[in-house]
Amino acid sequence: MKTLTVAVLMLLSTLGPSLVIGYVGYGAVKALGRNPSAAPRIFLAMMLAFTFAEAIAIIAMLVIFNLFR
Repeated sequence: MKTLTVAVLMLLSTLGPSLVIGYVGYGAVKALGRNPSAAPRIFLAMMLAFTFAEAIAIIAMLVIFNLFR
């Protein structure tokens, strides 16, 4: 039962950031299609969003590991 709980919490803690990464990538591709000359600014904003989303996922996984260790 404990293993199933950990697995479900891991799924939920990584699902949100995964959806954010997909949505940001989609938005960046749409923005590049509209204005290709803004590529450096779009790239910077996209990478910052990816970094923050990934950091949230890592923090959530560390919290879950520490709770169920």
